[in-house]
Amino acid sequence: MLVTQHPVFRRFWYPVMPLSRLEQGSPQPFELLGERIVLWLDKAGQPQAAADRCCHRSAQLSKGIVCDDHIRCPYHGWEFDGTGACVKVPQLPDQARIPESYRIPAYLCQARYGYAWVCLHPQPLRGIPVIPEAEDPSYRLIHEFYERWECASLRICENEFDAAHISFVHQNTFGSMEDLVPSHFEVEELDYGIRTRTVLGVANPELQQKNLGIAAAKTERTTTSTWHLPFTNHLHIRYPNGRSHVIVNIPTPIN
Repeated sequence: MLVTQHPVFRRFWYPVMPLSRLEQGSPQPFELLGERIVLWLDKAGQPQAAADRCCHRSAQLSKGIVCDDHIRCPYHGWEFDGTGACVKVPQLPDQARIPESYRIPAYLCQARYGYAWVCLHPQPLRGIPVIPEAEDPSYRLIHEFYERWECASLRICENEFDAAHISFVHQNTFGSMEDLVPSHFEVEELDYGIRTRTVLGVANPELQQKNLGIAAAKTERTTTSTWHLPFTNHLHIRYPNGRSHVIVNIPTPIN
């Protein structure tokens, strides 16, 4: 079975879009696990998510506009709130008589770490993964990229724990052909994933020497990699002089 077709994956949180895209004011479309959804910000600045399909005549709500807390359909002007309920039908004189059946599927949505996170199931198996360094003022938070990859989410997760590729794929930066095998490797099973600890010799080119404050052509990296089910990869990389940086990659499954 394809990953995106297995119902268990609907019970996890996924970061689907930077909040900066929603702050522009227009509703935004996204496809999550094969489901076409629409996201927008309410008056309080909180993200909302729902099916990108009006229950009236199937128009794409993401082509509409945001009115206060609601998203307005571009076809007939029906408005829906964050729960999916229709709160306005312009053609209906008595708005108090809007049938309860006039509604669209709505999804759990939260703002965290600069992104709108969505869960397609009303009862998530776990909360949004905790990234302590993202809230630690001693770290700089840098959003590296937000782009579509033609690759399976699990294939990317596998790469994060693969120490054997570093010497070859990264040989023009930190990869060392003299260090093909880690000097230390251990695996710990967690109730929410796995954690590995790897010590590997790496090249330390001139620019990196300045960044790290290590004046040597070679050094080593101690990498603690934590995999939060299903697709969150947290890599904490430490150097001999105590400096560290963290990489968090989350391949959100589109379809």
